[in-house]
Amino acid sequence: MLTKRIIPCLDIKDGRTVKGVNFVDLRDAGDPIELAQRYAKEGADELVFLDISATEQKRKTLANLVYSVAAKLDIPFTVGGGISSVEDVDILLKNGADKVSINSSAVKNPNLINELVAKFGSQCIVVAIDAKQIDGNWKVHLVGGKVPTELDLFEWAKEVEERGAGEILFTSMDNDGTKNGFANKALARLSATLNIPIIASGGAGKTEHFIDTFIKGKADAALAASVFHFKEIEIKDLKEELKSEGIPVRL
Repeated sequence: MLTKRIIPCLDIKDGRTVKGVNFVDLRDAGDPIELAQRYAKEGADELVFLDISATEQKRKTLANLVYSVAAKLDIPFTVGGGISSVEDVDILLKNGADKVSINSSAVKNPNLINELVAKFGSQCIVVAIDAKQIDGNWKVHLVGGKVPTELDLFEWAKEVEERGAGEILFTSMDNDGTKNGFANKALARLSATLNIPIIASGGAGKTEHFIDTFIKGKADAALAASVFHFKEIEIKDLKEELKSEGIPVRL
């Protein structure tokens, strides 16, 4: 049985790690490289770095940060934010990223997924999907959650898989930063219809939420930010609790 992964997420803005609630009200959470080193030491399985201002401000994710992180990390990490071309991905992978995450650019140009998979392989292409419920239906949002679309979460996720993406990072905007738990019903539905791994994001507040998303939500990995940044949950303690519940993890 594949082990479930714990993935701290570092949202980067202007070179600093930040965290908000429902994608707004950002506060500083520290130096990204220092945090990354701390998480690797504490037993994180992977890391995700998202330049949350990159798409909005039409800036490219800083390759320099990726290079610096790669020089000091011995666990895999994914980089996202403002990635919109084969050239962008090539630069990031050459600077040391293990995977890249695309979001808005994939919706605007779905063929980009196919192009990236053909060039770099599905194993390093993650498609992030930010969605929230509108009138009971999960709708995909772009540009850090600021731009709603008519795209249905489940239909888009299936298309993403069919185009060859290796993983989906699903963030529930309704749950993000609330610490009330992950969107497990949506996650379970995604898991039932897809064959690629699904990373749960948005809503982690306590250890029970991770247990629930692996058991009820059928997630393959769980991503969180503030509970790790501010040491509300220690990764080592979390993994031991997960193991005690019969959930396979790497200790």
